[in-house]
Amino acid sequence: MTEVEAATRLETAAAEEQADQRVLVASQWQLIRWRFLQHKLAVVSLAVLVIFYLVAIFAEFVAPYDPYIFREDLTLAPPHTIRFIDPEGRFQLRPFVHPFEKTLDSVTYAAIFVEDETVMQPLGLFVRGDEYKLWGLFESDIHLFGLQDPEARLSLLGQDTVGRDLFTRIVFGARISLTIGLVGVAMSFFLGILFGGLSGYLGGTVDMVIQRVIESLRALPTLPLWMALSIALPSDWPVVRTYFAIVIILSTVGWTSIARVVRGRFFALREEDFVGAAELDGAGNLRIIFRYLLPSFMSYIIARLTLAIPQMILGETALSFIGLGLQAPAISWGVLLKDAQAIRVLALSPWLLLPTLFVVVSILAFNFVGDGLRDASDPYTHV
Repeated sequence: MTEVEAATRLETAAAEEQADQRVLVASQWQLIRWRFLQHKLAVVSLAVLVIFYLVAIFAEFVAPYDPYIFREDLTLAPPHTIRFIDPEGRFQLRPFVHPFEKTLDSVTYAAIFVEDETVMQPLGLFVRGDEYKLWGLFESDIHLFGLQDPEARLSLLGQDTVGRDLFTRIVFGARISLTIGLVGVAMSFFLGILFGGLSGYLGGTVDMVIQRVIESLRALPTLPLWMALSIALPSDWPVVRTYFAIVIILSTVGWTSIARVVRGRFFALREEDFVGAAELDGAGNLRIIFRYLLPSFMSYIIARLTLAIPQMILGETALSFIGLGLQAPAISWGVLLKDAQAIRVLALSPWLLLPTLFVVVSILAFNFVGDGLRDASDPYTHV
């Protein structure tokens, strides 16, 4: 063995020993974080979700227009082509678009949009446009991007059936479609942990009653149950009240699966020494459940929560798409997809299906993050 090989082996052994020492002194949450960061797809998906939620939070600033303002002359206008090469073949550092000219087909009388290549409308960052109130507090007219001419209209992802900017409405729709998953899952998990914890920790009659209720709810078909409860909502309710009603409906049966999981875990943990010590210390049932038992498998709960959010998003999207969820003037991805129900409109304007892309991307991102958290939830099996 040469001196170089011997030195390399010594360095490798020292690095492995240092890594082992690092693992031995690390907390469980540190191990979970290290394991999660090794899951590259989960990390990328988490970054995508962070961007989505930041866009939803700052929707008024990110969106170039007011989501309710329409232009009749741009009804079902296609997406603009962002260009860098001008008609004379010269490269332009600043991107631009050509405005649309609307004409009618002489045979079908269908609207045709043709770009006027004699006019260039440059894009810019932090441009002035429609006035808004960010979070209802801060007045401004500065938007993240748009055309420098405030009278012009950028059709980034096309226009809808009444001439409203589709990209703007997708951005605002993310605010409801993404938050309804968080609020609904939070409610479902609270109920699941509460009733599952009481069932698993107390057992006996309490366990029997809660399990019979769970079995009754799980025996009901989910989609028809959501439809029946949605139909019961008054049609004249304001958007905010309808929003929270949909959240409650989606949470009605969502808590049963996590309750079963928590019950099984509590059955296995309630005889442990730390539970007996808490009981001798005078801790009540709810304190033992939430303070001692639940943290012992909190990482698993977080992974399950992440995987449950896409179900809530799909539930709201499906209900709104078939007309039983949120209704206009509310803006969600499901409401936007209602415009894509007409085959004729969809055949001529396929960009109306673009909200589906954002639904799919967000659900895949949540699933990948959930997979990463699930793999990292028991870090001691990977060290």
